[in-house]
Amino acid sequence: MTIEISNESGMAIDETVLLRLAEHDLAELHVSSEADLAILLVDEGAMEALHVQWMDEPGPTDVLSFPMDELRPGTEDLPTPPGLLGDIVLCPQVAEAQAKAATPPQSTLDELVMLTTHGLLHLLGFDHAEPEDEREMFGLQRQLISSFQAAERRRSRA
Repeated sequence: MTIEISNESGMAIDETVLLRLAEHDLAELHVSSEADLAILLVDEGAMEALHVQWMDEPGPTDVLSFPMDELRPGTEDLPTPPGLLGDIVLCPQVAEAQAKAATPPQSTLDELVMLTTHGLLHLLGFDHAEPEDEREMFGLQRQLISSFQAAERRRSRA
């Protein structure tokens, strides 16, 4: 599996956490170990340009997903075939503002963990336009983040 992370945001972000998260989420979703994923962290100006270009909405957003091969989650018996998952674009500055405004406030990295998982689910065909789809996507998102956090706690004790 190739996971490429590029930080062009100007903010110091622990990219190794995002790498472990992506590896964890992809394994949990039974995505082929030969699938490719790119995660790009950009500043507010770059994110705003992408947001206008692709969503026709003004201002920067927190995360955008650009699926490539329209891969879907697999199963233990039938993993997702190899291919290009696509790109997740994150804006740490927007994530930082959202993290501070959250109740209770959380770290920017915690917000980026949530946004990366959210973006990855979009790459795999999940959406939240309809209430039923939203329940499914956000439930899976919570489950993935919870299991990642548990794995990180075990890792820190080792």
